Amino acid sequence: MGVDQPLRLDERLLLFMDQLEALEEKRHKLNSLIEEGWFSIAKARYSMGNKQVSALQYASEMEPLVCVETSVLEGGTAEFKCERKENKIEEVKNNTIEDIGAKETGLRRRTNANQKGVKEEEQERDQVNSKAESSTPEHRDPLKWFGILVPQNLKQAQSAFKEVITLSAEIASLQSAILATRKEMQAQKKEKQEKTQPEVKKQ
Repeated sequence: MGVDQPLRLDERLLLFMDQLEALEEKRHKLNSLIEEGWFSIAKARYSMGNKQVSALQYASEMEPLVCVETSVLEGGTAEFKCERKENKIEEVKNNTIEDIGAKETGLRRRTNANQKGVKEEEQERDQVNSKAESSTPEHRDPLKWFGILVPQNLKQAQSAFKEVITLSAEIASLQSAILATRKEMQAQKKEKQEKTQPEVKKQ
């Protein structure tokens, strides 16, 4: 037991140093991405105009495209994960496009007598799709708030801030793990001191 205790404490210390190093790297990357995102927004404002890239273009109704899920692991550490709704939206869109393509290939084989029915079905389908896109704000890319053809700088800013959200969740999880490791080290150090004190008194 006397030999295992220092080894366990050394292992915790090495893990603690590795976690601090990883945290420093992630924080540095986070700051760089934030600077890159704001610099890209500044470039977009310069090219489009200040009034064209501001809060005035925000949609009247907004739904979050990213949700953060939290879970508690063994040892009391908290883990944060980002779940993006936009990925699910893209899957739904792709499936819808595939279904429409399959229907269109089948409809083209019909005779001329049924062409009116085909056109009516296509018009109804377009109306349903347009209503769904307009009624559900989560289906809209926030970039479209600023126009159809936005500059590349604005897209780069969106990409940078997307990565910032994911990285923030990773940093929060790592900070929770660091606190748990530090607490465990303090408990082991206190236990070691309590064991060595009786030996000193005996001498």
